[in-house]
Amino acid sequence: MQHRRIGDMRVSAIGLGEMPLSIEGRPDDRDRSIATIHAALEAGVTLIDTADAYSLGGEEHGHGETLVAEALASYGGDTSSVLIATKGGHRRPGDGSWTVHGSPDYLKQACEESLRRLGVEALGLYQFHRPDPEVPYADSVGALKELYDAGKIRFAGISNASLAQIDTAHGILGGALVSVQNQFSPSFRSSLPELRRSAELGLTFLPWSPLGGIRTAPDLGTTARAFQQAADVRGISPHQVALAWELAQAPVVIPIPGSSRPETIRDSALAADLTLTDGEIATLDAA
Repeated sequence: MQHRRIGDMRVSAIGLGEMPLSIEGRPDDRDRSIATIHAALEAGVTLIDTADAYSLGGEEHGHGETLVAEALASYGGDTSSVLIATKGGHRRPGDGSWTVHGSPDYLKQACEESLRRLGVEALGLYQFHRPDPEVPYADSVGALKELYDAGKIRFAGISNASLAQIDTAHGILGGALVSVQNQFSPSFRSSLPELRRSAELGLTFLPWSPLGGIRTAPDLGTTARAFQQAADVRGISPHQVALAWELAQAPVVIPIPGSSRPETIRDSALAADLTLTDGEIATLDAA
């Protein structure tokens, strides 16, 4: 599998988004969730993205991190090269909604809880999940800087960030900031300016919902006909084409498709070695 870099760490060019294994529609069978993560590892995936808020409600806050820790512990192979990316700054109260919590004290507490659930001394990549309108952005990002200086996190990242917020975080964190995680897919391209800004700064850009999200990803070939047409020519899935197209946007892009079945992450992982022609890329850019 092709690789790219996050900070000074070499990781697979396709990651696994753990969210579908922990929120609505997740597998009823926990064994299938574990098998999906194991299938990703077997396919060469060395980046797993989760968050403390990936759960059905507040009573199981941290479900995603606990699941990842369990899957890594039960995997029979070497996991020393796996980078676990998690996030803090969100909660789910249990009514299907999301709440934001960007205070420095909360983020520091959330980091400590993530360390405990993942069973590590330092988080590989810790990301501020979403800006809190009640807290100055610089204050929230400053908490990540304190955690980095204290050795609690190896790398820092931000998620759902605007251009101005990327610049603010870069100014505060400097070299500690290595990634930006925003929504980006064939059907959602409004974060292309943030992708390009990340590339300018040498920050890894991690598209979340790169196939359009849990509910619409199965219909990608129908909603994005150009991607289905390109897939038909090659005899592959439109999902592979979409991920390869995102990889072609910039060398800093690492899509993190979600998956709830072993076969879907195996299919997505194949996109890391798929090279589209300039003509195909131009057609998909214009679609």
